[in-house]
Amino acid sequence: MTEAALFEAFGGVRGLVETTVPGLVFIGMYTVNKDIHAAAITALVISGAMVVVRLLRKDTIKHAFSGIFGVGFGVLFAMMTGNAKDFYLPGMLYTLGLALAYIVTSLAGVPLLGLVLGPVFKENLSWRKRNPGRKKAYTKASYAWGFILLGKSAVLFPLYFWGDTTQFGWVTVILKIPPFLLAVYLTWIFLAKAPPPINVIAEMEAEEEAAKAEKAAAKAANS
Repeated sequence: MTEAALFEAFGGVRGLVETTVPGLVFIGMYTVNKDIHAAAITALVISGAMVVVRLLRKDTIKHAFSGIFGVGFGVLFAMMTGNAKDFYLPGMLYTLGLALAYIVTSLAGVPLLGLVLGPVFKENLSWRKRNPGRKKAYTKASYAWGFILLGKSAVLFPLYFWGDTTQFGWVTVILKIPPFLLAVYLTWIFLAKAPPPINVIAEMEAEEEAAKAEKAAAKAANS
């Protein structure tokens, strides 16, 4: 596993762009004209266009769809309340909930990062009982994600309640990428030092091949 491969597992550069650009466009337009509706609709259109591009190229749309859902809820909140800050509120609540999920699942012995990355590395849940070193790495990485996202929330929520709207928007956009990159980097460090994943997919395929060979041998012996 390389750092680049892990980064791609979380969406890569394109995923970062698709989740960052709509918020950047929103606060940029709002800073210039103070028009919530125009800024929100433009951000939603751009997010939708990114999904269409992925569909036309037949790429995976998971990250693009998560982005457009987030933007859609942000647009709905901002237009209902008339408060530009509320464009970012759904994302903030999601970040806080995700932080707590990382920490709680780690405390419970089923780190969220293992559940997310297990299928990516074809180990599924084998790390839980068959690969304790890897489980420890997933636990450390999940704690890292949890506390990094909590730190991000600790900055944004006070600004949401008491900060200037424009300042709050720009800080929200600025804090989109650095915490994410830090969390991915720490995850890579923890997993790079852990035992390699047990490829349970390959094991199942080998068992299927062995079963077929056994049946073929038995059939040949009986004929």
